[in-house]
Amino acid sequence: MMVLNKRSKLSLLVIVAGLTIALSTFVSTTPAFAADASTTSSGLTKPLLAIAAAIAIAGGLIGTGNAQQGIGAAGMGIIAEKPEKFGQVLFFFVIPETLWIIGFVLGIILLLGIL
Repeated sequence: MMVLNKRSKLSLLVIVAGLTIALSTFVSTTPAFAADASTTSSGLTKPLLAIAAAIAIAGGLIGTGNAQQGIGAAGMGIIAEKPEKFGQVLFFFVIPETLWIIGFVLGIILLLGIL
């Protein structure tokens, strides 16, 4: 049996909450071709999309932090021994920044209702 630490439990909780909210936004009880969408809407669409956007952004930030903690520690050791490797270490340290950028863009797409 696998034992989960606190970080793994929190990550699993965030993933399950995100999937639940994502599924609840796509499952609708209103007819597909309603005459007036404003009268048949439950009014929960915008808050759920806001929560989904927050989870997307938070997931990107958490992923970036997890990736950079190991890269930063290893990078400091490399720079301490070989200072000329600073450019390469900086490059590898910046690569995970794309995770939060992708999460931020997905959050904006969800909030603007582009999908």
